Amino acid sequence: MNSSSDVRMVDVSGKPVTKRQAVARGKVLMQAETLDLLKKGKLPKGDVLAAARVAGIMAAKETYRLIPLCHPLLIEEIKIEFSMDDKASAVEITAMAKGSGKTGFEMEALTAVAISGLTIYDMCKTVDQTMRLDNIRLIKKSGGKSGTVNLK
Repeated sequence: MNSSSDVRMVDVSGKPVTKRQAVARGKVLMQAETLDLLKKGKLPKGDVLAAARVAGIMAAKETYRLIPLCHPLLIEEIKIEFSMDDKASAVEITAMAKGSGKTGFEMEALTAVAISGLTIYDMCKTVDQTMRLDNIRLIKKSGGKSGTVNLK
């Protein structure tokens, strides 16, 4: 099978192992009342941000199982941080994934943000059906041939 439409995992066997890091960001937009309940810990399902952090970490570790053709990577560190944006009525999620490997950690950081956001959505949906995930993107990557790239 050599057609241009063949799906395949990229061969990284000839690439050197380097220290790599990726940072992704996204938001969950919600009603101001929902954000207030979240900040006060008054939502029915419990500690939303603790659950979202664990979900994001678990998702980053399973990225190769979730995204076809992703290489399994040894994640040496994953951090997930949340900040409240009262003006936008949103929770901003930032995930950083790093390790040493032959390919980058972009998909792991993006997956962590997405699954953290979906967990926030799930835990708040009983009080707010208007929420939406927004602007999930890679903001920085480093390591490998391209060095450090800031994308913000």
